[in-house]
Amino acid sequence: MKISKNITLSCKLLTVHKLRTALCISSMTIGVAAVIVMVSMGRGAQKHVLDMIRDMGTNLIVVNAGHVTLVGGRETQSAIVTSLQITDADAIKSQCASVVDAAPETSSKMSVQWESENLKTEIVGVAPSAFRIRNIEIEKGRAFDEVDNDTAQRVAIIGEVIVEKIFHGETPIGYLIRIGGALFEVVGVMKAKGIDANGVDRDDRILIPLNTAMHRLIRTTFIQRIHIQVTDSTQLKSAETEIRELLRDRHRLRDKPDDFTIQNQATLIETERESSRVLTLLVASVAAISLLVGGIGILAVMLTVGRERRQEIGLRRAIGARRRDIRTQFLLESLIIAGLGGFFGAFLGMLSTFLASKIGNLPAVQSWDAMGAGLTLSFIIGLIFGIYPASKAATLEPIEALRAE
Repeated sequence: MKISKNITLSCKLLTVHKLRTALCISSMTIGVAAVIVMVSMGRGAQKHVLDMIRDMGTNLIVVNAGHVTLVGGRETQSAIVTSLQITDADAIKSQCASVVDAAPETSSKMSVQWESENLKTEIVGVAPSAFRIRNIEIEKGRAFDEVDNDTAQRVAIIGEVIVEKIFHGETPIGYLIRIGGALFEVVGVMKAKGIDANGVDRDDRILIPLNTAMHRLIRTTFIQRIHIQVTDSTQLKSAETEIRELLRDRHRLRDKPDDFTIQNQATLIETERESSRVLTLLVASVAAISLLVGGIGILAVMLTVGRERRQEIGLRRAIGARRRDIRTQFLLESLIIAGLGGFFGAFLGMLSTFLASKIGNLPAVQSWDAMGAGLTLSFIIGLIFGIYPASKAATLEPIEALRAE
């Protein structure tokens, strides 16, 4: 029998029990859709995190005071270390050949007040070079400059969250706010940046000149971190080695462990990419279990079909049908069920991904290779779980089949 005739016959036979066939197809549909959605969401989350890391700055190395580790996906400092100084940032900039610029930074949680409004937020003292190194853009007003920093002016640049919470959306340029008891003039509003890779809202903070923070507000002699821009991304590793050797020498550590932590942007991106890849694979593997459930459904349905059609099989064998014809017939029915489930699942998965990214505002990207993999898996599962029922139907002897009630 020709394949085209077999396909036509298979479609007719499957429509005899419409509900049973529809339920079997739906199980495959859900499995394929689940795989596509999980992979798309995983890749979307990966892209979102990587974009946030890149948005921190270009060709970036961060030196943190003390030992910084990741706990629950967030950076945690083991203890307060006072050894990192502004002079370290100056030395890195002047003595490391692969370094373009360095921006020291210190921060502290403090209360902010304007008229009757009051909240507690992160006050960050930064050098003017931080605006360029860390891609901090000003949406309204201006940034502070070297003159403001050298003279320790009380000027502030606030984030969008502060604008909404304190000023209720009103333009705050020129207003005086009280930070920790001292009056500061708002000279600028930062462009919204959202949540960073550590889960910190970059719009819920206030930037002030570093010297103002250290000498007139936080009153500290040490800094917490240095953001360093390297000339080229290919030199990040060599720059990290240069910086480590320089700081160890300046801090006279000799045989002691580092009293600082260096984070290389390239290493951070690769680590995050690998973690996301493993997590996506794990989630997709869990979702693929529903595909196996669909395959078991195909197995159960085809075994039932084989019992119901024993007389048909016996009659076809009696008039000359070969075992290969019966086997092909059942395999085609199994593949049609799996294929329809795969196509519907691919459509549902891509539609769900689109709705999640557009309407639900979730990080998701269309994954065409996941769609292709889902379709391929559905056919493979249809073939694997259809082999046993097809073989069992093909081995029926004509006389035994014709005797069946």
